[in-house]
Amino acid sequence: MSDTVLPRPAAALNPAQREWQRHTPLQRVLRFTVWLVIALAVVQSLRYIEIIPEFLYDAPEQMSDMLARMWPIDWAYFGSDVQAGLIETLHIATLGTLLSIVLAIPFGLLVAPNLTRHRGLNLFARIVLVASRSVNSLVWALLFLAIFGPGPLAGTLAIAFRSIGFVGKMAGETIEQMPRGPIEALQASGASKFSEIWYGYWPQLKPAFMSIVLLRWDINVRESAVLGIVGAGGVGMVLDTALNLFQWPRVATVLVSIFAIVIVTEVVVTQIRKRIL
Repeated sequence: MSDTVLPRPAAALNPAQREWQRHTPLQRVLRFTVWLVIALAVVQSLRYIEIIPEFLYDAPEQMSDMLARMWPIDWAYFGSDVQAGLIETLHIATLGTLLSIVLAIPFGLLVAPNLTRHRGLNLFARIVLVASRSVNSLVWALLFLAIFGPGPLAGTLAIAFRSIGFVGKMAGETIEQMPRGPIEALQASGASKFSEIWYGYWPQLKPAFMSIVLLRWDINVRESAVLGIVGAGGVGMVLDTALNLFQWPRVATVLVSIFAIVIVTEVVVTQIRKRIL
């Protein structure tokens, strides 16, 4: 029997040398850099927003005073102006969403590289969708107010042009992730491009697209409620009038009504998605 002793691994000879580290030195440096940049950004932001301490100390008292002025709520004001403003808000959101669908579908098809195999068209569609999302709905409303004047038309167009980027981007990403099997089968059978889109892409896109449209309509109801502050129609104009006249009970009526309509639309969208999708 041999007395030869096999050498043990270095780790077994000295277990104290083994040390587990969650992050590598480079990762630790990067994490520290990120946190440092965030801290510097916060400090720089606090310097530029010019917080006045006296206003902060007085804020609770001012808030309680404003709430006291809003009570009791002027429910009689609802039937005269608020109800008409809410209906106009729903019309703006609905028509704006429908118009955005018509305008967004072509760009959603162009932005998907597996459907439109032309980089120039892909880039053009992506620029349009990014531009639509980059401009806030209030800014769109101000632009259309300068063209068409105050009223619900400017609000409808603002909602539509703001929604193009959202609907088109989500539709394009859904098309990109579709399986190629049904599409290749249609191509092999000699189907036209329209048949390929209608029978290959649309059946797969339809559930996600309906969900996107419902979600966007829900968002548009909330956004259209404030467009009236700049004169673009809806219940926001009623709110702006009450604020300018310091009619605080009427302001409370408008705010409660907006909150209620947002809750109702949320419930409606949820129920529709459960039953249709």
